[in-house]
Amino acid sequence: MSKPRIAIPIPTSTDLEYNQRSWPAYATAVERAGGEPIAIPLTETPAEIAKLANSCQAILLPGSPADVNPQKYGHEVDPASSPADLPRENVDELLLQDAHNLHKPILGICYGTQSLNVWRSGTLVQDLLGPMPVNHKAGRSVAVAHSAVIVSDSLLGTIIASEEAPETEGYLRLPINSSHHQAIGTPGDNLRVSARCPQDGVIEAVEGGQSPDHFVLGVQWHPERSYEISPASQALFARFIQEAASWTPRAVHTSVA
Repeated sequence: MSKPRIAIPIPTSTDLEYNQRSWPAYATAVERAGGEPIAIPLTETPAEIAKLANSCQAILLPGSPADVNPQKYGHEVDPASSPADLPRENVDELLLQDAHNLHKPILGICYGTQSLNVWRSGTLVQDLLGPMPVNHKAGRSVAVAHSAVIVSDSLLGTIIASEEAPETEGYLRLPINSSHHQAIGTPGDNLRVSARCPQDGVIEAVEGGQSPDHFVLGVQWHPERSYEISPASQALFARFIQEAASWTPRAVHTSVA
């Protein structure tokens, strides 16, 4: 039985070193969970991207040093925002359109979650200002930056429920890494908030697809970085690949052009 093909955009059009460091981590996690990672270049035409997307059963939107263009959610640019990456945004939008049309599984990570949220007409907090109670910008050198409280009956809660995330009063408390300065403001259309940082309420995960059986999940942390040490990270990728393996095409009138 062939492995499900997972479309993963190259993270950025501007930072080769970042791409060389980060993309293989997502690819390795996908491979170890039983999938086949497929790199989606940011330099191809929409037709070529559509061809690649059509060959894949799911999409994974990775992190990026860029920030989503705030004009896309009706905000003026904050000086604290990093420059937008138009090629990455264009590829994300094409992949998201394809995946939503065909109900393909979607996993967003960090920037990828923010990209998903904006595409679904949500907004972002452009900078987590002031003396925050936790360091959301901790970065890859900090294995555990803070915890996320996860709704136990959410999709995410059913995936990571384990000894790693004990339950208290209907919430699972999962230790997570953190490497972001922006966050979801208003959740996008039909996206449910399934996790927050307990100290400051920052949204850490959203979920919800076109139908109850459409797997769409976005997390603000980096499970690909903690794959080796975290059963919850392993379970998240395992479920994503399981959903991709069981995906079947749906009859639609349009897809990406």
